[in-house]
Amino acid sequence: MQNPVIIFGANGLGAVALDIFKRNNVVVYAFLDDNKELHNTEIDDIAILGSTDDEGFTKLIGKKCDAFVAIDEPKVRKSIVEMINEVRKVQVVNAVHDQATIASTAEIGHGNLIAAGAIVNARAKVGNHNILHSKVLVDYDAEIGDYVQIGAGSTIGAGVSIEDNVFIGTGVTIVGGIKIGKGARIGAGSVVIEAVKARETVFGNPAKKV
Repeated sequence: MQNPVIIFGANGLGAVALDIFKRNNVVVYAFLDDNKELHNTEIDDIAILGSTDDEGFTKLIGKKCDAFVAIDEPKVRKSIVEMINEVRKVQVVNAVHDQATIASTAEIGHGNLIAAGAIVNARAKVGNHNILHSKVLVDYDAEIGDYVQIGAGSTIGAGVSIEDNVFIGTGVTIVGGIKIGKGARIGAGSVVIEAVKARETVFGNPAKKV
């Protein structure tokens, strides 16, 4: 990655992304955020210049700048990604912390945030626009779809399959071979020992539907 990056989203996740890019010696050009109260303020000397649809800045993407979307609300994140894909005709870049470990045989898509201490083991597949918080373990042969968020310290066991738009809270353990259906939600600290259906919410040890 050689171009400066524009980060969409200037809250906590944006600060995490900024730190990752700085540690990787990638220049961050600016933040864009729809909260007008943040405009003309800074995060660690990087200015928040305007809204996420400000064409004066978005027109730079694909020409002089790359883009990263640091917004954890799935619908907003997806709408901005689609704008970048369809209007600017480019893919969102990854933000991978220099202290994350990615196996040489793992596959990583576009637009992912992989935070400090995360491990993606051999032959694991991570799709697009996912958020893997600090010290997440994605074990070998696990597969993660798109727009999945996995909380800090969670363990995704070997061969687990996680479909799109899943939310996994902090400190969750999903044992090997389990399938998590599209849009499911798993509460913090849960231990998942059986399949979770699409759009189902589970919690507890062992995790049960709530």
